[in-house]
Amino acid sequence: MQDNFDIVIVGGGPIGIACGLEAKKNGLSYVIIEKGPIVNSLFNYPINMQFFSSSEKLEIDDIPFISKEAKPKRNEALEYYRRIVTSNNLNINLFEKVGTVTKKNDFFEIETDKANYLAKNVIVATGFYDLPNKINVQGEELPKVSHYYKDPHFYASQKLAIVGASNSAIDAALECWRKGAEVTLIIRGPEVGKRVKYWVRPDIINRIEEGSIKAYYNANVTSISPTTLTINTPKGAIVLENDFVLALTGYRPNFKFLQDLGIELSQDNKKLPSYNPETMESNVKGLFLAGVICGGMETHKWFIENSRIHAPIIINSIKEKLKQV
Repeated sequence: MQDNFDIVIVGGGPIGIACGLEAKKNGLSYVIIEKGPIVNSLFNYPINMQFFSSSEKLEIDDIPFISKEAKPKRNEALEYYRRIVTSNNLNINLFEKVGTVTKKNDFFEIETDKANYLAKNVIVATGFYDLPNKINVQGEELPKVSHYYKDPHFYASQKLAIVGASNSAIDAALECWRKGAEVTLIIRGPEVGKRVKYWVRPDIINRIEEGSIKAYYNANVTSISPTTLTINTPKGAIVLENDFVLALTGYRPNFKFLQDLGIELSQDNKKLPSYNPETMESNVKGLFLAGVICGGMETHKWFIENSRIHAPIIINSIKEKLKQV
């Protein structure tokens, strides 16, 4: 098997796939390395999730994305991106995790849990869904607590507390309530998040106002026990009977991995990685960033629809560099 490439792409999500397509079209040798299945992050999204973006905005390489509704659901996206990979016979290694990336002279040495590779360039398109933002309270490690939500059926007839006010938290609250869960929302701010999908926000507000879903605003969790949940509210501490906790407080990129690569991060809370927006090349020569990872902690700034342009930008930049060698 070839282990010397023009490009190694770390991450087999939509943007990593887009980079692979561009590399193939331009005659560059490449391999995509993905630690899970094709579009691993999308696979781990909630079963019934519907995208905020319309299907045409999720398209890559001008390949049509046909969905039943204007805004596609998770299963349709999985079908779309999987067919792109298989129909174009992209060179992708699945269930292979990158360990270290070391630059030596003009090449990168990439070591995974299955093989070693040499590459003239590396593209990091790893997204941000791997590491949840912890709430850092006693009991967070209990089996009843999860930072990922999959299927509402699991919580039927259970007392479920959901921590958060973003799209993931609100979707989970509505779905689980409709499957028979007794849902309580713990919201740090004074209201439901303003970036919640516009067709969903009125629904959750109505359910809260009618009392179907309980919500505590300006509140935060202080401790979790096997049978209860303690929260701090403007009216003081409240202890709730509780079976399960979904702490859907967002996710963040693997900053340690980026720093181990030598990528500089801003010193503020945003932790923005250093790169040239005209080429997407980081401060490490030959190492490029693509997709949502470019936003650091501002994970709401980059989506599939506005970062798919990174693929042609990066591949064109690499082509120009290779001409000069």
